[in-house]
Amino acid sequence: MAGRFEGKVAILTGAAGGIGQAIARRFAADGAMLVLADINGEAVEKLAQELRTDGARATAVQVDVGVQQDNEEMVAAAIAEHGRLDILINNAAIGAFGRITDVAPEEWRRIFAVGVDSIFYASRSAMPHLATVRGCIVNTGSISGLYGDYSLAAYNAVKGAAANLTRAMALDHAEDGVRVNAVAPGSVRTPNSRIFDEHEGIREDFARSIPLGRRAETEEVADAIAFLASDEASYITGTHLVVDGGLTAASGQPNFRRAFGKKDGQ
Repeated sequence: MAGRFEGKVAILTGAAGGIGQAIARRFAADGAMLVLADINGEAVEKLAQELRTDGARATAVQVDVGVQQDNEEMVAAAIAEHGRLDILINNAAIGAFGRITDVAPEEWRRIFAVGVDSIFYASRSAMPHLATVRGCIVNTGSISGLYGDYSLAAYNAVKGAAANLTRAMALDHAEDGVRVNAVAPGSVRTPNSRIFDEHEGIREDFARSIPLGRRAETEEVADAIAFLASDEASYITGTHLVVDGGLTAASGQPNFRRAFGKKDGQ
């Protein structure tokens, strides 16, 4: 049985990270021909080699997504190798803890370059090719782009900008037949967020505040992205698929049932 992305070409940025690797494996399993991009050339080549060993078609390119020329060359490489482009997944992002008074201006600019400029550059370069095949873009957003957090000022700002850019591109390019969506994960278990699992207080707070009682696995985010990129989502554009275990379904009030020790039937 052919995979749902059989014959389709996908570019994935931020491919060497925890979520990026899960996306790459999901799309490879579904038959996509992959162009994997990351600033860490050694890590992304290792991932591509792993996928090729498993029978997938995957190439690696070292890219600084915050640089316009790198994005243009990334798209050109995909077209040169495959002759088409069906899916663009803008997954690269970085962040920093701190209030605005804690974040240096150069760090602020770098966070925006990786998290917002990259979406602009890559999407701008890819759009003519995507329009030819009525393709799609999926951006990896965050619930931090839809709501505020303590001590994540730069990350909130960049993900908020990316969220509205997603909506704007969806409106502008619907007439070209290009769908543009985003996933908005809550907290996800990745190698970079291992500190949250190791900190007892934070671990307990997540378990208490997330209705499903745990953080997301990278594969669960990858599955949501694969859905938005597939023909199953052919009538979905301009939306953010929230993948947060129910966290943002709450109004912020306490869990009164738990607080008062109520049991089933009470």
